[in-house]
Amino acid sequence: MERTTCLIAGGGPAGMFLGLMLARAGVEVTVLEKHGDFLRDFRGDTVHPTTLELIDALGLREDFAKLPQRRLNDIQIPIGGRMVPLATLAHIPGRHKYIAMVPQWDLLDLLARAGDVEPAFRLRMNTEVVDLVREGGTVAGVRYRAKDGVTGEIRADLTVACDGRASVLRAAAGLGVRSWATPFDSWWFRIPRHGTDPSGLIPVLSADRMVIMFDRGDYFQCAALIAKGSDPELRARQPVGVIMSGVAAVVPWLADRTGALQSWDEVKLLDVKLDRLDRWYTDGLLCIGDAAHAMSPVGGVGINLAVQDAVATARILGPKLVSHTVTTADLARVQRQRTLPTAVIQGMQRIAHARLIGPAVAGRLNLSNAPQPPTALRIFRRIPVLRSVPVTLVARGVIAERVPDFARRT
Repeated sequence: MERTTCLIAGGGPAGMFLGLMLARAGVEVTVLEKHGDFLRDFRGDTVHPTTLELIDALGLREDFAKLPQRRLNDIQIPIGGRMVPLATLAHIPGRHKYIAMVPQWDLLDLLARAGDVEPAFRLRMNTEVVDLVREGGTVAGVRYRAKDGVTGEIRADLTVACDGRASVLRAAAGLGVRSWATPFDSWWFRIPRHGTDPSGLIPVLSADRMVIMFDRGDYFQCAALIAKGSDPELRARQPVGVIMSGVAAVVPWLADRTGALQSWDEVKLLDVKLDRLDRWYTDGLLCIGDAAHAMSPVGGVGINLAVQDAVATARILGPKLVSHTVTTADLARVQRQRTLPTAVIQGMQRIAHARLIGPAVAGRLNLSNAPQPPTALRIFRRIPVLRSVPVTLVARGVIAERVPDFARRT
């Protein structure tokens, strides 16, 4: 019978950061990741300032700086044929006044290498969690299936579900979830970027759709927003090139890239969800990150929230796991700590869905051909507090969790 102190299901950012921090506390940690590597297209690549501060605190700054990355400092929007500055991160609190765009697989590989140095850390790839193990009504570990078909069980003092918004473990636990309707899904794809193109984040609002373009150096990573559930019908009735032709109609410097997409196979669908568990835990099990609260892609805040969940979990539960004294009340404390920042950000996303995204995908919002910025946008740009609050909340969140001393290497 295999056994560990803390079993973490899912080797995404939350699971890997949590595993590394707990291992540095001396907690025996096993992270199970169902894939054989971290290479997946269009996973969240935004590393926010609070995550950058965590990387610094963990002593990984120099290694992180070697990873391929771009810095997102500014947001511009095309209006009336010109690029209009919308917001900047130059004035947010803290040392890092930018969001780093880093391939997620590079970040996860970095954390895996850092974990390998810790005697208490164990990462098992190609190992999928398939169910919970219970003893007397308490979660006592998980059942797993390896890629080669081998199955087994791992018992643990605590199981932490970091297995995403389609979490197997939260479903197995039967935890109640509250969901909110979302008006859109998104298509993710890449197009070439030229050195003369604008940098930063560029939202394009045309008569057809809204497209968010992220500067990734030699290419733009793009998210085209479509009406909820419309993907099959749109793919069936129109060629893939219509995506770029619509964008180029309002962003003339993209006219030479209308043929950048050759096949619908290059376009990946994200089924957008927004939900939150009523209770993030049961005896022996804690859910964090998307397993506890699936986030909309609006603001790109999902990874940041998940990582901050991991920091709070490590700080609150680390000493308890060392002494093997974790209680259900301790798990409830993690949820209390993280509910407010999650609820605030999800509230902002719901407002954005109703006031911006919904009208945009319905074709009722087209700023790009307007002769000048609308009044609401001009007011937003001229009043400092209106500009700074949303940007700060997106970049730093509501609460920046304190990194536990046992995890620091500075």
